[in-house]
Amino acid sequence: MTSAKKRIWGWYFFDWASQPYNTLLITFIFAPYIKDLLGDGSQAQAAWGYGIGAAGLFIAICAPLLGVIADKAGGRMRFIWLFSLLYVVGAWGLWYAAPDNFNLTLVMLSFAIGMIGMEFATIFTNAMLPDLGAPNEIGKISGSGWAFGYIGGLIALIIMLLLLAEGTTGKTLIGIAPLFGLDAEAREGTRSVGPLTAIWYAVFMIPFFLWVKEPPSKPRMSMMAAARTAWPELRANLVHLPKQRSLFAYLGSSMFYRDALNGMYVFGGIYAAGVLEWEVTQVGVFGILASLTGALFAWIGGKADSRFGPKPVIVVCVLVLTVVAIGVVMISRSSVFGVPVDPTSALPDIAFYIMGAAIGAAGGALQSASRTMMVRQSEPDRMTQSFGLYALAGKATSFLAPLLIGFVTDITGSQQLGISPLIGLFLIGLVLLLWVKPEGARSVG
Repeated sequence: MTSAKKRIWGWYFFDWASQPYNTLLITFIFAPYIKDLLGDGSQAQAAWGYGIGAAGLFIAICAPLLGVIADKAGGRMRFIWLFSLLYVVGAWGLWYAAPDNFNLTLVMLSFAIGMIGMEFATIFTNAMLPDLGAPNEIGKISGSGWAFGYIGGLIALIIMLLLLAEGTTGKTLIGIAPLFGLDAEAREGTRSVGPLTAIWYAVFMIPFFLWVKEPPSKPRMSMMAAARTAWPELRANLVHLPKQRSLFAYLGSSMFYRDALNGMYVFGGIYAAGVLEWEVTQVGVFGILASLTGALFAWIGGKADSRFGPKPVIVVCVLVLTVVAIGVVMISRSSVFGVPVDPTSALPDIAFYIMGAAIGAAGGALQSASRTMMVRQSEPDRMTQSFGLYALAGKATSFLAPLLIGFVTDITGSQQLGISPLIGLFLIGLVLLLWVKPEGARSVG
């Protein structure tokens, strides 16, 4: 394998290593477990929304400053080492969410530490994308990386469901007790999702750190000097940002549609557990389906991105997700799309599985094309700063979907109605795409 191919494969391994935080913790295993501990779907959905919203606000404030510092001081890899440590520590801490000694505040704090580590590490790895290939290749590289990450998340999820996570019977999906003598009554099988996620990341980041090398660059200023000048430069760039109409519109658009997509991922498991009364293992099967379609369509979307550009891919995916959001609100144990069904009917479950497949497919392609579009909108010498702004756009309102869902769920007492704000967020993102130029401020032709 050539050094260039090894570098690309090493970069892919970050997606593989980090994806279980989204798949296992945010969506399909740990979130439904929180619902089980709290005993009430609406209460769990509200608590989850407030906790993740607070972490997102912290990320939004710090991400662009980190980007400026990294571009000025250089050395993205040292930042990735630091935030990888936060990822591992935060994920491991979820083991202590024991049913007989449950402290929601401490559990959410640990979850937030890991989430912050994952998001900040992602800024620096995404900023490496344009160095991996020619401009007409990065869409395919991004899509393949995202697909590889989905496969990693899928395998980790299968391991949890088959070997560790216990259902109401105390057995895993294949009918065995959790491995390693884990106590099903103490929910140790399900709680092991924290240590598994931490170990998975630590092991599979080894190829990344071995194979991904930063290209040589001119000498940069010291970290302290970069930190002192970061805020004045960021402030000047933010003031100038509205004049960069395409970039400004894209950051705004992605802010809303990514927030809505994250809302689907974050609350999908809790929604299914509360509204459809699914067990952790059923939610896990839903996750397997979404991961499979996510991997396939991230790969297909990457090829479409390289051929047609990222903007058409983004538009189609946001339209699909808007329709899915409307559909999800109309699925419950007693009705499907407004048609009453018997409470024992399997039709709501089938419909929700179909929605999950669509979310995975459109979400995978959308996220891959979105980071390619960010590369096209950015100046090469400010790539980390640009992805810091991209993280800001992704997190500046990342509290909005969770808090809106938490608020609407609280005041209506309905998980179904609580999800409805996602529809409006997708539509706002779609409208703002009208002002986005496919190549940003660069001349075409």
